[in-house]
Amino acid sequence: MSRVCELTGKGPMSGNTVSHANNRSRRRFLPNLNEVTLMSDVLGQSFRLRISAAGLRSVDHRGGLDAFLAKAKDDELSINALKIKKAISKAQAAA
Repeated sequence: MSRVCELTGKGPMSGNTVSHANNRSRRRFLPNLNEVTLMSDVLGQSFRLRISAAGLRSVDHRGGLDAFLAKAKDDELSINALKIKKAISKAQAAA
């Protein structure tokens, strides 16, 4: 399973571990991924996604999963999130 947020596309970064003697060695900074269940108001269905803590705050800030996916760029979303986005837009067009 890749360590990439399904909604924001945030992935591992690389940098240095710096010791007290200023010796440097490479390390990875991993995103804080959590498996959460988010509810779609339009579809009336819950979806299980693996997203970062920052992504979860963004979803809350924008007003829920539906509003977040409406503004999200398609290249940042995972395949699963793209399917949810298309289903939401289809349901909104029908209503």
